[in-house]
Amino acid sequence: MAGHTRIVFGVWLLVLVALGAAAPSVFNSLAGAGWQADGSQSVQVRELAQQHFGGNSSAAVQVVVHSDTATVADPAMRHVLDGVRAELSGDARFGAIVDPQPGMTISPDGHTGILVAGAAASTDDMVKAVDEHKAALNALAGNGIEVYPTGASALWSDFNAANHNAMMKAEMFSWPVTLAIMVLAFGSLVAAGLPLLLTVAGLVASAGGLVLLNHVTPISVWAMNFAMMFALALGIDYALFLVARYRDALTRAADPRRAVAETMDTAGKAVVLSGLTVLVSLSAVLIVPAPAVRTMAVGIMLSVAFVLIATLTLLPATLGALGTKVNAGALPYAKRQQHRSPRFARWGQLLHDRPWPFAIGALIVLVALAIPVFGLKVAMPSIQVVPESAPVRQGYELVQRQLGAGAPGALQIIAPAGEAEATARAAAGVDGVAMVTPPQPAADDSGLVMMQALPKVDPSDARMGTILDDLRHQLPDRALVGGAPAENLDLQQALNHYLPIIVGVILVLGFALLLVALQAPLIAGLGTLVSLLSTGAAFGVAKLIFQDGHGAGLLGFHPQGFLDGWGPVFFFAMIFAIAMDYTVFLLATAKEHYERTGDPEAAQIDGLAHSGRVIFAAAAVMVAVFFTFALADPLPPKEMGIILGVAVLLDAVVVRLVLLPVLLRLTAHGAWWSPRWLRNILPNINFAHH
Repeated sequence: MAGHTRIVFGVWLLVLVALGAAAPSVFNSLAGAGWQADGSQSVQVRELAQQHFGGNSSAAVQVVVHSDTATVADPAMRHVLDGVRAELSGDARFGAIVDPQPGMTISPDGHTGILVAGAAASTDDMVKAVDEHKAALNALAGNGIEVYPTGASALWSDFNAANHNAMMKAEMFSWPVTLAIMVLAFGSLVAAGLPLLLTVAGLVASAGGLVLLNHVTPISVWAMNFAMMFALALGIDYALFLVARYRDALTRAADPRRAVAETMDTAGKAVVLSGLTVLVSLSAVLIVPAPAVRTMAVGIMLSVAFVLIATLTLLPATLGALGTKVNAGALPYAKRQQHRSPRFARWGQLLHDRPWPFAIGALIVLVALAIPVFGLKVAMPSIQVVPESAPVRQGYELVQRQLGAGAPGALQIIAPAGEAEATARAAAGVDGVAMVTPPQPAADDSGLVMMQALPKVDPSDARMGTILDDLRHQLPDRALVGGAPAENLDLQQALNHYLPIIVGVILVLGFALLLVALQAPLIAGLGTLVSLLSTGAAFGVAKLIFQDGHGAGLLGFHPQGFLDGWGPVFFFAMIFAIAMDYTVFLLATAKEHYERTGDPEAAQIDGLAHSGRVIFAAAAVMVAVFFTFALADPLPPKEMGIILGVAVLLDAVVVRLVLLPVLLRLTAHGAWWSPRWLRNILPNINFAHH
């Protein structure tokens, strides 16, 4: 790469121009829905409702019109309802439009009515339809009449907008903080700027790639949100590791190309293995049958892949072109800075001399923080994930005040017409059901009927799961139960089912990759185990904050009493990937020194001395990036930022800089031992540059 800089720069320029042209439209192009369990009963109900009942499914848009002084029958309210109908009827994405119905979608006092616009398109297209029409609908309000688009499609529209704004603000805040940390770590403006340039290249390429991929299959807009944060953190991680190693190699090699070669032969291998570990961890999430979850994983994997490719091609070419100018703009203290940190060498010596107190102390901290995870509860997000000012939340709360707590979360029942009476009677007898609407025949000759079962509780109430289970058990066999609350509960059940499978796959593949990289089963197993321990501690902290509400006032949120349901699956994969990232950096450096000296003490102390500063700086950058998302108003980005930030803090400080070096000390030569038969079947990978 360093010997063919013009070709490398030319290819990357073409890639960035081609993909960069599509990148600006990434947030408008990507899908806004997809939170469902494919193949579930609730998805079947939604598809039947769209085919046979004018689109009156969970994706339908419900426009709430309310006045304190006028009723639905008054001319002023009728005029507004006519305006709503006129606004939506010209869009082919909306199906049958149903006016407010007495006893069903009109409040008992007549001051609130709900106009239902059926869904005649996919859930993603329905979210985009709300995006395009909600401003015009909100503009119909006035003269004491309020208008609020509600329903699942409107919820995702408002939430995606709030989430996007929060993510962009956090990103803008994190960049200068990141640059400041890297200037302090590197002591050179040029060296500090390289990781940011590398990450920008990877982000632009991945954004354009997602837009193109979206033409093949719908990609969730959340994919880019996660990708932006994760690519920034990992891209800086990789570049920090390589640039630090390159500056050290320059002190021994006058030729910059030789310094680049040494860098890639040592730190470059660790970056490749780290990147593969991240990709493997995230790939396990693809087994969850939920489009949004899968495409979020695809988005992050795509961004990591582009960042990894840039790290292995663009960065070495840039380093080769810069040569010694990589140290340009050096701060005074940095001119005396060595790659082998004397401070971390002394710290490594202290851990070597007194391993047991540090081992016991680190384990006590991690185990104490991990214990609360056994009481962790998960559920799909409630209406509280959108700001109080969001129209969908205002409409949701208005419907609850006027029509009852369960009105925004009606359960839809589709049954054969011949079983309509028995189905309605059985549904009305289920504990927790407030009322069942009269059966509505299908718009065609399918022989089906639909009825709505209004629960007595809020859709996010824990009792909703029991009501849904009772309905499905007590209704006739051919009756299907769906609706927005059922889709959430079915997705949660799928996530709970696949979580232990995903955890097992990630642990096995993570261990296998460490084993291939280090060719030492004991330290590969210990590295995997301590990564699992730090991940458990991060989830224990998440339980204390987001479920129990400790620090909620300081962080500016109201606890839901549970962690969002997609959190364990996704956060486990992301946290474990980051943990293994640091594990590879530390152990690869330690193995390099063990291969060179054959001395486990030198491997432990020099491994920490040569990687400690990079791990500390990379962790500081990651924590800064993640914690900026804690400033977001929507709860999911706040959860993501705090949980990942705490995980990195624990993993870097307690595990990588204390526990893992101590384990290297206690296992000595055994850490690097490998049976001959295993060495014969594993690829020959070494980290010492010859």
